[in-house]
Amino acid sequence: MLIFNDKEELLLEHRKEGGWGLPGGLMELGETIEGTATREVLEETGLVITSLQLLGIFSGEDYHFTFQNGDEIYSVTAVYWTNQYSGKLKHNSNESVDVKFFKTLPPELKDEYKDYIMPYYSSIIEKQRTSTHE
Repeated sequence: MLIFNDKEELLLEHRKEGGWGLPGGLMELGETIEGTATREVLEETGLVITSLQLLGIFSGEDYHFTFQNGDEIYSVTAVYWTNQYSGKLKHNSNESVDVKFFKTLPPELKDEYKDYIMPYYSSIIEKQRTSTHE
């Protein structure tokens, strides 16, 4: 989930397993994709998000992951963005060590998240600039 504030900064989460990434997670039984995004962002950041806009779907061989316990998956990831949120920003200590907004992407951004961010980053900032000047 790409969440931008009014300063054109992107919200990132410093995960316990290392590196910065986007808030998000796995779908629970019976949940919609948008419901998953909303729930995960609330759990991980304390923010309630609205006005989700779908950016893209990522799947295939590039999204093969092996977990520490040896389980392997091919993930299908839906990437949304919003700049509409409320609540008090705070990290979930079970999953991360920090959450904060960045003006420029940190060098510790995990590679998998670059795939989800980079195709859209500039165009979202441009959309925000256009909408605030109208």
